[in-house]
Amino acid sequence: MKKFIKEAVSFLKSRGFGEPEVGIILGTGLGKIIDEVSIEAEMSYNHIPNFPTATVEFHKGKLIYGELAGKKVVLMQGRFHVYEGYSLLDVTFPVRVMKQLGISKLLVSNASGAINKTFKKGEIMLIDDHINLQGGSPLAFKGVEKLGERFVDMSAPYDAEMNAKIETIAKENNINLHKGVYASVVGPQLETRAEYRYLKIIGADAVGMSTVPEIIVANQLKLPVVALSVLTDECDPDNLKPVDIPDIIAQAGKAEPQMITLFTELIKSM
Repeated sequence: MKKFIKEAVSFLKSRGFGEPEVGIILGTGLGKIIDEVSIEAEMSYNHIPNFPTATVEFHKGKLIYGELAGKKVVLMQGRFHVYEGYSLLDVTFPVRVMKQLGISKLLVSNASGAINKTFKKGEIMLIDDHINLQGGSPLAFKGVEKLGERFVDMSAPYDAEMNAKIETIAKENNINLHKGVYASVVGPQLETRAEYRYLKIIGADAVGMSTVPEIIVANQLKLPVVALSVLTDECDPDNLKPVDIPDIIAQAGKAEPQMITLFTELIKSM
């Protein structure tokens, strides 16, 4: 793994990727923040040694380096998922690469379904805690101790200081920001009515198919992280409607300007 990481980092540095301060992972339908970046280098995932390739049609599949809000950043325009057939090591490999490039903070976004009935689609939830329902761990492999601690503490996986700043920024910009627990499932099928009821019982406010593996690895790497969920549908088991993927993408786009504000203002404050 160390060898694979080193090869990817060396390649990126040779292609103009400098030393970013902040890493950003962009979720489904959340790519327009790229328009705010002064791009200095970019590379398709399939050209980077040892990188997986994004297979989801609404994930672009590029690593981008440049300047955003006065800071050097590296952005993943599209992420990887277990449901694409990748291992948890594959899914989290880019986090390890970004850390070796130099990032000291990680910002993550995703699209998710609202379990909490007081949350509405088109709104944003700040992730305060999570439930891992992906059936495995990105740290469960031989030799993991060479990359960091094996038994990583997860009592506070999301950085309290960055979370507090995000909440302040939301108030200053009149953004209705929720705060809650994100449950990460494998997918790609959406949940049944019974599964939505189960998720509510165990304490989830939103559900999605990503993010948690990256957060676990960020914590192993001692990398402070903040994560935002754009709520793209309402998961009320008593009034459940068939999934509408175009509407999910549309809802992500509706909330995206607010997410961009939260992230750019947070980066300015660093």
